[in-house]
Amino acid sequence: MRKLFTSTVFVLSVLGASAVPAAADTIKIGYVDPLSGGAASIGQIGLNQMNFIADAVNKKGGINGEQIEVIGYDNQINPQTSLVQVQKAIDEGVRIIVQGNGSSVGAAIEGFVEKYNRRNPDAHIVYLNYAAIDPAMTNESCSYWHFSFDANTNVKMEALTNFIKQREEIKKVYLIDQDYSFGHAVAESAVSMLKEKRPDIEIVGNEFHPLVKITDFSPYIAKIKASGADTVITGNWGQDFSLLIKAAGQSGLDVNWYTYYAGAAGGPTAIKQANMDGRVFQINEGISNLGYAPAENTAREYGAVYKDAPVLFPRIFNAMTMLFMAIEAAGSQDPAVFIPKLESMDYASFSAGGESFMRKDDHQLFQPLYISAFGPLANDQSFDEEHTGWGWTKVGEISAKDTVIPTTCEMKRPS
Repeated sequence: MRKLFTSTVFVLSVLGASAVPAAADTIKIGYVDPLSGGAASIGQIGLNQMNFIADAVNKKGGINGEQIEVIGYDNQINPQTSLVQVQKAIDEGVRIIVQGNGSSVGAAIEGFVEKYNRRNPDAHIVYLNYAAIDPAMTNESCSYWHFSFDANTNVKMEALTNFIKQREEIKKVYLIDQDYSFGHAVAESAVSMLKEKRPDIEIVGNEFHPLVKITDFSPYIAKIKASGADTVITGNWGQDFSLLIKAAGQSGLDVNWYTYYAGAAGGPTAIKQANMDGRVFQINEGISNLGYAPAENTAREYGAVYKDAPVLFPRIFNAMTMLFMAIEAAGSQDPAVFIPKLESMDYASFSAGGESFMRKDDHQLFQPLYISAFGPLANDQSFDEEHTGWGWTKVGEISAKDTVIPTTCEMKRPS
């Protein structure tokens, strides 16, 4: 097996041992995500983490003597606006694009980058995707110039439904999702996998709503209550999750929630205010209370800098560290030069050091996944979320090798 790199150690320690004086050149990274509007809190937290990581690396001398510069571009979670911002970034010398919120945005950027590189073979750009998880992006639409650092919708639903199938008390499930490609992918995979694994479960609702436009979810909660559901599965994120939970709490809806992004900005606060102790579960790549010292130390350092927004996205740390390791190993920030290093990398994940690997066939990262429940901190837990006094507790873990699913990607590689 190739060397298994460790994210936190690399960012905060290894570079210090081999640092060289910073050169005039910089490695520009364009962060294209919502920085205004209803999803701004999610986008800003991502930008905070990008800047935190860059600052840590720059203090140690940068990468190959080059300093990291992160530039934020507000895409208002709109595909067309995103492409305008990507072009603006390119015009400003950016060759590394990072985005995560919204698979419709991600698909647009993936297609744009593919076309741009065909037309500009001497000035390639790369798209690092940390959260847009429509399976099409690493299957029929896959691109050599795109890397996915979050488990896709099908991988996460496979894990969630394996957990659900063991809970005999679940009889009636209601699906509610945002009305765009990702939301539909969540619902379709849930219906298919539940039918296979628990055919006795009744799907009593399959609802879609506009993305980041609903301010009052009480009519949707009324439908869920009327359906008799005991469980809700949702891929909602950002304010669409927080406001959904808020409405559920106000109505006294008594169900369990199985989610993808309950831990994102605003979610923990909404859960605590709704007093849903142990009723909300999530599937993701890591939580703070796993007892892994390197990640816990980084979380403390990050929380000391960003006291008002202490939420961590481990996948951003994974993505940035793997990028920097690839650039360092290649001796170049040119995507055409460092991609071969990135696409075949074995890696120790940020959250707990678990073995992860980038699959060369489709540029999908496979990593340990965790199912966790939200509630009051136990005596041995150090990290709460959003200053609520509540935190995530692991209730299930899936190794990277057990998350692997086939891909239909037929990647076109540059000659």
